Formats: sequence, C-alpha cells, structure tokens
Amino acid sequence: MDKKWVVYILECGDGSLYTGITDDFQRRYRMHTEGRGAKYTRGRGPLVLRFQQICEDHSAALKREIAIKRLSRQEKLLLCNTWKNDNIK
Repeated sequence: MDKKWVVYILECGDGSLYTGITDDFQRRYRMHTEGRGAKYTRGRGPLVLRFQQICEDHSAALKREIAIKRLSRQEKLLLCNTWKNDNIK
C-alpha cells in the first residue's frame, strides 16, 4: 500500500505561515505543537492548520511544496481561504 503524502500550511501564532509535507499529518502536527517539529515553528504557537492537500506520492508533494513556497504571502492566504477544513487527515 502506497503512503499518502500531504502538503500543508500552518499559521503560526505570530501570523507567519509555514509550509511542509509529511506522510502522517497527525503525527507531524503533534510534533510541531510539542516543539519537536520544524525549527521554524518552535516557539511560534499556537499553530493552526490553514491548508492541506493530498498528493499522489512523495515527489508530487515535494513539487507542490516548492510551488507553494514560491507564492507570495497574499497568494498563500488566498489558497488558504479557498480551502475547506472538512476532512483533516
């Protein structure tokens, strides 16, 4: 069974946005909130999931992450605002 990779955007307590990928979102989110995730998110809580997209594989997730990181802040916020948080994985 293939792993499902997820691209996600977290909004930090200071209003900044963090983009990452994982094959286990719940575990990764828990790591972020416990201060064991990315160095960038440490001490920037509370963290709120603003966007999530399931990708076919690791390669597709990496490509999507890069594309999102190249967006301006306004474009990222627009992407977040169009996403519906109905099915958190």
